[in-house]
Amino acid sequence: MVDWEFKDKYGLDDFIRIIDVLRAPGGCPWDIKQTHESLKHNVVEEAWEVVDAIDEGSADHLREELGDLLMQVIFHAAIEREKGGFTLDDVADEAVKKLVHRHPHVFASVKADTPEEVLANWDAIKRADRGQKSAASVMDGIPKGLPGLMRSEKIQSKAAKYGFDWPDVSGAMDKLREEVGELQQGIDAGDIENIKEEIGDTLFSVVNTARFFKLDSEECMHAACAKFIRRFRYLEEGAAGLGLKLEDMTLGQMERIYQQARHELEGKEPFPVDIP
Repeated sequence: MVDWEFKDKYGLDDFIRIIDVLRAPGGCPWDIKQTHESLKHNVVEEAWEVVDAIDEGSADHLREELGDLLMQVIFHAAIEREKGGFTLDDVADEAVKKLVHRHPHVFASVKADTPEEVLANWDAIKRADRGQKSAASVMDGIPKGLPGLMRSEKIQSKAAKYGFDWPDVSGAMDKLREEVGELQQGIDAGDIENIKEEIGDTLFSVVNTARFFKLDSEECMHAACAKFIRRFRYLEEGAAGLGLKLEDMTLGQMERIYQQARHELEGKEPFPVDIP
C-alpha cells in the first residue's frame, strides 16, 4: 500500500506527486508501463473532450476535462524527467519565454491594436523562429497529428494567403463535383488504391467548400454525427415500439422509420411508417 496523504483539497503539487507515485515501484502497473508513444492518442482524445465540455457549456464538466488534459502534460513531463530529460518546470519556462517573445506588442515596442494585427505578428514571428522561408515549409509545420479535416482547412488557408485559391465558392464546388466523378470512376474500375486516393481528394474538396463560408469542417462533421445518432436512436426506439429488433429487420424497414425520424426530429410533417 502506497503512503498517500488524504486531503479535502489538492493542488498542482499534489497532482505532480500522484503521477510520480503511480509510476513508482509498487504503484500502478498500467501507469508504469506507459510511454510517450503509448499516450499520444490519449492527448488528442482528452483535448477533444475539453472541446465537448466547452460546447456543452458546463463549467463542472470543463473543469473535469481540463484536469484530464493537464494530467497528460504532467504525465509526459514525468516520463521525460525519469529519462534524465526535461522537467515540468522546463516546459513552463519555455512556454513563458515563447509567450513573451511572441507578444512584442505587450512586452516590447511593436504596435498591434487589433486581433488581426496580433495574429499577423504572431505568424511572422513563428515562421522566423522555425526558419520557414517558403509557403510549403509553412504547411510542413502544420501538425500531422491534427484531425484530417482540421489539417486540411489549415493547409488550404495557408495556400489562400499566398493567392492560391478560387475567387469564389463556385470554383470549389466545380472541383468537388470533379472529385466525386473521379471517385465514381475508381469505384466502377474496382481500383481500391484509386478509391482511397479519390475519397481523400473528395474530403479535401468538401473542406475547401466549407472554408468559403467560414465554416469549421470538424464542427460540421461533429454535428452530422450527432444528428445521425439522434435519428438512429429514434429508429431503434421506433422499432422497439413496433415489437421489432433492428437485427431482425430489413434495410427497407429500417429506412422507413429513419425517414420518419428525419421528418419528426426536424419539425416537418409526420412521415407515415408502414412496416410490412
